[in-house]
Amino acid sequence: MTPYFFGYGSLVNRNTHSYPDARPAQLDGWRRQWVRTEGRDIVYLSVVQNPATRIDGLIAAVPGADWAALDKREYSYERHASGGAVVHDLAPAPDIAHYAIPADIAVDHGDHVILLSYLDVVVQGFLREFGTDGAARFFDTTDGWDTPILDDRAAPIYPRHQTLTHAETAVVDQHMNRLSVQIKQREETTFAARNF
Repeated sequence: MTPYFFGYGSLVNRNTHSYPDARPAQLDGWRRQWVRTEGRDIVYLSVVQNPATRIDGLIAAVPGADWAALDKREYSYERHASGGAVVHDLAPAPDIAHYAIPADIAVDHGDHVILLSYLDVVVQGFLREFGTDGAARFFDTTDGWDTPILDDRAAPIYPRHQTLTHAETAVVDQHMNRLSVQIKQREETTFAARNF
């Protein structure tokens, strides 16, 4: 049977991939977190186990169980068997996997940033799959908003960046304001694009 992945960040945005049979789903027992690592200026969006949390996301088929392209895209992540933690509407249930940054490469210090061009892509995906309530749940079930956000909208660094509508941009900005995140302008940082 064809396996599926569960995506909880940029993979929720169907414009960033062409995997078939994509559909909304949820993952029980995990919570999103912005994770810093050594040797990289930007943080990863990852998940950590949290029995009290259910997060929204997207599942999609991995034809022929050919994980090579997805493993390459998620190169610093480890692929985990999701077991029965994914809530979905498929029958019979396929094997499903999700990705997470290994705890042994995470650090709790550094001048890391979240790319706004990446955050825009993620929130656009949540808006299109789950509406404004789903976008709010994304922000509320993600930890690490003390990490500064680098405003690269004018010249996006994220390679799979997307163009947002004015309404989508307003939702991102509204939640950043609500969470009082720190915004850094691109000229304020010595961000090294080579580390993306």
